[in-house]
Amino acid sequence: MKRLVFVLCCVYIFVLAAFAQTDSLKNTVYVIDIKQEINSTSWIHVAEGFKDATDLKAKAVYIHMNTYGGMVVYADSIRTKILNSKIPVYVFIDNNAASAGALISIACDSVYMRPGANIGAATVVNQTGEKMPDKYQSYMRATIRSTAEAHGKDTVIVGNDTIIKWFRDPRIAEAMVDESIYIPGIIDTGKVLTFTAQEAMEHGYCEGIFENIKQVIKRTGNEDSEVVTFKPSFYDGLKGLLTSPVLHGILVILIIGGIYFELQSPGIGFPLAVAVLAAILYFAPLYIDGLAANWEILIFIIGLILVALEIFVIPGFGIAGISGILLIIVGLTLSMVANRNFNFEGVDISGLVRALLIVVMGMFIGLIGSVWLTKKFWGRGRLAKLALHSSENADLGYVSFDPELKKLVGKTGVATTVLRPSGRVIINDEYYDAKSEDGFIEKGSAVRVIAQESGQVYVVKAD
Repeated sequence: MKRLVFVLCCVYIFVLAAFAQTDSLKNTVYVIDIKQEINSTSWIHVAEGFKDATDLKAKAVYIHMNTYGGMVVYADSIRTKILNSKIPVYVFIDNNAASAGALISIACDSVYMRPGANIGAATVVNQTGEKMPDKYQSYMRATIRSTAEAHGKDTVIVGNDTIIKWFRDPRIAEAMVDESIYIPGIIDTGKVLTFTAQEAMEHGYCEGIFENIKQVIKRTGNEDSEVVTFKPSFYDGLKGLLTSPVLHGILVILIIGGIYFELQSPGIGFPLAVAVLAAILYFAPLYIDGLAANWEILIFIIGLILVALEIFVIPGFGIAGISGILLIIVGLTLSMVANRNFNFEGVDISGLVRALLIVVMGMFIGLIGSVWLTKKFWGRGRLAKLALHSSENADLGYVSFDPELKKLVGKTGVATTVLRPSGRVIINDEYYDAKSEDGFIEKGSAVRVIAQESGQVYVVKAD
């Protein structure tokens, strides 16, 4: 009886603990900060944050935003993550949601802004702030328009007229990218649209204006929930850095440059060590994230082997060298895309092209830069001190053979091995490498030295 009571108590405590855990999970909301440039690190943080929120079964995800924008490719990844989220996602714009930040904000279920905050100006620009060509703007226009459309619309019938009312007007979103769009009462042509908090409220791009994110959490009915804020680990930041396209390009340059410099000097030294370290830094984070497969890394290694064979073993430059270069490009490129073996159904073609451009441009810059650095620094300059520039001329006493060999010309000796035509001879009780000028000479035959060259004597049969 006591055992039965004990078992029932244990079961009861376990059930209570399970209910308590469930209640705590249900009363959790998750906060992710985006307060820097949108880049690979931002994407890693958001992806990890959504994973944690899902594991905690959070009631809502809040994005605390203050950014001037960043890389469109990572903004698009964050946008897609938000649109596909089963957990409601709210954003609080704490001052700025410009460019890529505007795209991410529009993807959220609700937008809340601080007084004085802004959202918009999503035109695609390069690193210097100059506007990119229209093909980039076209893609961004479609992306931000479809993001606004994803929130749905109402069909209102007024008399004989059918009016479509979007919850977020796609034309307004597009006007944040394209200055040629004219919307009466909102924006004239020649200007890119940016909303203040009040303007965003008036036109359906903001659900409320608050001083801080705590007020937003209260406004959305989660004031009694436990607030969990994403805290990036050192590894999250490191992984974000190592998966940056900029760093990928630099690593490709170091791989190619290190190999090239190593080929210019004998032995295994610092350039090869740099190339190996760059290859490890390139593939390691991609392998951990499940992007780089074993066979893709193997293709890269086989490519290096083929190039080495072409350079050191096979004369000329032909099939092996070309195949090696192609395999290196394929290995580096496919390691950056989320393909499954040779299945590319889920791979965005723009991502594949971007990866290919990073690799090809990195290899090209690495090769050209290595040639230039070789001529500039090893030919003259500070690094030139590390190279040997003096020549060992014969008139300075430098010779590649024993000068005493000249005295052997005309002397006779005996072949101690068969000469076919090379072998060994003995002259004045000393052994020398020899080569027959008469063809085959049997062991024990008398020979006479007629010449010497490169440390070897040339002999004929003695009369």
